[in-house]
Amino acid sequence: MITHVVLLKIRRDVPQAQIAAVLEALAGLRTKIPGLLSFSGGAYTSPEGMHKGFTHGFVMTFTDAAARDAYLPHPEHEVVKAMVLKVLDGGVDGVVAFDYAS
Repeated sequence: MITHVVLLKIRRDVPQAQIAAVLEALAGLRTKIPGLLSFSGGAYTSPEGMHKGFTHGFVMTFTDAAARDAYLPHPEHEVVKAMVLKVLDGGVDGVVAFDYAS
């Protein structure tokens, strides 16, 4: 299994409704992309303050590396990716993605 962890720095001027729509679109990929097993995501809530400006995050799990690799260029992912990029503070500098096998 592959776990895909993504942290986002969303601009302060982005309305909550737009953020919710982005997270909903990400969650909806479960029904559109084979091998995408789960999605969980939301706003940073820890009192630790170690988020380094990242405001939201999500985790997806895939059956294996091949499923993750098929997800990356998938047309449905590209649509949602464009939504995500529109809300980021700093464009691609406002996102960190980290995958690991478990």
